[in-house]
Amino acid sequence: MQRQRVQSSALSSVGYDPESRILELEFKESGDVWQYFGFPLATYKRFIESASLGHFFSKSIKGRYPELKVHYAHFH
Repeated sequence: MQRQRVQSSALSSVGYDPESRILELEFKESGDVWQYFGFPLATYKRFIESASLGHFFSKSIKGRYPELKVHYAHFH
């Protein structure tokens, strides 16, 4: 999934696939990438336009959607 860099103290990048309704977040502190399933497009729009992505995440995303930590192979 393609992610876009974002201005956030908590997140490095954000991706969204409207067809599969998957939100993908890369966290700054850990570098971990997590996917959130069944994520509505309307909620994604509110999230990406919010004043604070980290605040929106902790209030409206974390613990509310099925989630999975993603492990990507790193090629050198």
